[in-house]
Amino acid sequence: MTLPTLHDLHRPLGSTGLHVSPLGLGTVKLGRDQGVKYPNGFTIPDDEQARLLLAQARELGINLIDTAPAYGRSEERLGPLLRGQRDHWVIVSKVGEEFDNGQSHFDFSAAHTRLSIERSLKRLETEHIDLVLVHSDGNDLHILEHEEVYQTLEALKQEGKIAGFGFSGKTAAGGLKALERGDCAMVTYNLNEQAERPVIDYAADHGKAILVKKALASGHVCLSPGVDPVRASFELLFAHPGVSSAIVGTINPVHLAHNVAIVAEVLSS
Repeated sequence: MTLPTLHDLHRPLGSTGLHVSPLGLGTVKLGRDQGVKYPNGFTIPDDEQARLLLAQARELGINLIDTAPAYGRSEERLGPLLRGQRDHWVIVSKVGEEFDNGQSHFDFSAAHTRLSIERSLKRLETEHIDLVLVHSDGNDLHILEHEEVYQTLEALKQEGKIAGFGFSGKTAAGGLKALERGDCAMVTYNLNEQAERPVIDYAADHGKAILVKKALASGHVCLSPGVDPVRASFELLFAHPGVSSAIVGTINPVHLAHNVAIVAEVLSS
């Protein structure tokens, strides 16, 4: 039996010129196991397990990978793991949040933004990052209106170090503001939380990209008996034409294959 894949289901990432799989692989679990909000504990995979997971994702038609400096060792592990495969992957990383000694702290200055991008390029062993998002601390409008990070990302795009930029925020107002100048917004949208839907509506109308985080409510969704929460979640997401891709951070090969099969069915029906 041939397993369903996403190879023929790639779609435009807004108007960036990039095409991405409707499911992206989130990699927080490759680098960080402290201060993460998942219902079950997990062990960070070793290099061989991580290599097999990435190979499986690629075979299943996933080409979008999501990382961040705040994901512990995720970026520095991905560099060696993805050697020789750079052209295959659309890499999304972030700026603004740092995670040290079990604590997050934030810096949205121009100097830190540049330092962060140079460090990510080195860690990921690449000359450019496809998409960089601001990792918001929740004060979305303040960051966009009073900090230097967004204009610095705009400059880095012009310099060719990043292909696109955007915002991973926590409010609809922030997402809407971010899309006025940026290429992409990463929003929370799932069966439990839909407050950021106006951002997806705006993106659909203006050719902007939307990446969905917490698509499966980090594993917390509860529905009526007999209803598959994964299928119901993806049906909700992909019913909206504004959604480019959903980022799911599984490190379980069975869950990954199941998620891909469900998305393939939902998009093909």
